[in-house]
Order: sequence, then C-alpha cells, then structure tokens
Amino acid sequence: MARLSLPTIENAAEEARPRLQAALKNNGFLPNLVRVLANAPVALETYQTVGAINARSSLSLAEREAVQITAAAVHGCGFCVAGHTAIAYKQAKLTDDVVDALRNGTKVSDERLNAVADFTRAVIRSRGNVDDAELAAFRGAGFTEANALEVILGVSLATLCNFANNLAQTDLNPELSQYAWQSPVQAAAE
Repeated sequence: MARLSLPTIENAAEEARPRLQAALKNNGFLPNLVRVLANAPVALETYQTVGAINARSSLSLAEREAVQITAAAVHGCGFCVAGHTAIAYKQAKLTDDVVDALRNGTKVSDERLNAVADFTRAVIRSRGNVDDAELAAFRGAGFTEANALEVILGVSLATLCNFANNLAQTDLNPELSQYAWQSPVQAAAE
C-alpha cells in the first residue's frame, strides 16, 4: 500500500486535474506515479514537461528507454522498471534479451544500447563525474557530446520518478503487472 495518497481526477488539486486527465487519455489508465505526483502539482508539471523535452532529444526511443530502465533498476524503482518495460516492448519494440539485460544490469547484446546503459550507470554512480575512459567508451559507440548531456537529462527525469515512487512505495497498476520487477536487494530481504 502506498505511503502517499493517490489523488483521483475528482479530488486532486484543481491545477493537477488537467494533467491527470491528459495522463489518463495518453495511457488508457491513470498511472499511480502520476497520481502520487499530483500531491504536488508542480512535481507533476515538472514530470510531464521534462518528459516531453526528453522525448525531443536526439537519442532514439530505444536509447531513451535504455536510460530509463537502467536508472530505475539502479535506483531500485520497481514501478518505473515495469512502466518503461511496457514502453520498451510496445513502442520501442525491444527484444526480451535486451529488456532482460537492461532490467538486470547485465551486458546488452545491442552494442549501442549497452553503451547507453553503461554510461547511464556511470553517470549515476559518479553523479555525472564520469572518468575519461567511460566518456570515451560512450563516444566510441558513436554518441556525441549532446547525447552525453541527453543521458543526463534522462537520468534527471528518472530520478524524479524513481525517488517519488520509492518515497511513496507506489503500488503497481494492474495494467503493468505483467512487467513487475523487484530489485535484487528487496528480493534478498524477503
């Protein structure tokens, strides 16, 4: 059960209602992450605004989803791993082996996506202060300086969502249940 309330469109703050309605229309259901963020309408606005900006980056959808799944796994956010797994399959058309590797933090068979995942983990681990070899490896996979900054943009978006879900202990929507994921740390504790 979530530790923070899950406002509905009807009982959310007035300024959050149009954003909740848009999320319902875009997803076909109201993701619990969006409901959690509606507790602070500026947080919901930030999530949707930065999400739209991130979608305009020069990284492909598959590369952006590699950032999101990797960051969520590193941050231990099962909700975001599940949500981005759904997008990875349905929209980015990633294969089981690629998605499983991203979720598990193992080597990805696609070299570009592996470079994105490795660089994402390096950015998070070092708080952006990646070493020269890590940046060179990312660049060596065909990525640009702009792409490096776009990975950081994706990590910033993921951090908002991952940390909000971790704080709230957000329940997974039934629509995402087939993509459920649990961090190895949580699984070992049970």
